[in-house]
Amino acid sequence: MKKIALIAIFAMLTFGASQNVVVAQGEPTMPADTSVTVDTAAAQAVDTTGVTQAATEEAVPEEKSMHQIIKEKFIEGGAGFMGIIALTLIIGLAVSIERIIYLSLASTNSSKLLKKLEDTLNSGGVEQAKELCRDTRGPLASIFYQGLDRYEEGLDMVEKSIISYGSVQMGLLEKGLSWISLFISVAPMLGFMGTVIGMIGAFDAIQTAGEISAVLVAGGIKVALLTTVFGLIVAVILQVFYNYCLSKIDSITNEMEDSTISFMDILIKHKLTK
Repeated sequence: MKKIALIAIFAMLTFGASQNVVVAQGEPTMPADTSVTVDTAAAQAVDTTGVTQAATEEAVPEEKSMHQIIKEKFIEGGAGFMGIIALTLIIGLAVSIERIIYLSLASTNSSKLLKKLEDTLNSGGVEQAKELCRDTRGPLASIFYQGLDRYEEGLDMVEKSIISYGSVQMGLLEKGLSWISLFISVAPMLGFMGTVIGMIGAFDAIQTAGEISAVLVAGGIKVALLTTVFGLIVAVILQVFYNYCLSKIDSITNEMEDSTISFMDILIKHKLTK
């Protein structure tokens, strides 16, 4: 029994030693130049990373200016409706600038004109006062001239002449505003029309392709909406000029009404002292 036990123990020890040798032989061996290989691989990785970062930096697009963005979007919207909307903006701005210049020239220092008119009327008479009004620029001087021209017919005729010619001057001040209002209304409607036509084109492309593609739908809708955006921008710009002209006309009108009352007082005073 002891011999059998010793044989079993010896066999177990021999089998365990052989398993350790096999495991040791199965483990990979590290070559002598491992550090050199690792260093070379690290250097290559660093170089590759640097090249990738440089390529990424070169691939970053430059920031575009607002002018370039607007130009690109304008071209994407199509030459048809975009050209009409641009023409609407150009004509509307031309009329607006002309009105602003006219209204600026129509503004007059009413208190200074009334003072000079009263002094001239007292010193030189009606003819000298008419000459002063003829040489003065603006609708207010024209109204005064019409009143002085009817002076000999009585103050009632002077008042009627002032009221009638004041209406004429009001019409001249408001001239051209209807065109600006028309362009303000037309520009967004042209944009909406371009949007509808663009949507129809997008659905036609879908029907031709036989399937719903995100590229077809998104591209068509984007082009369609660009016309609406530009139409609204034109309307907003012209609306600002239109409101400025209206405020200028209101200011001139109030000044004309106040000045005509003072003018009638001067004529009544001159009539009494004559």
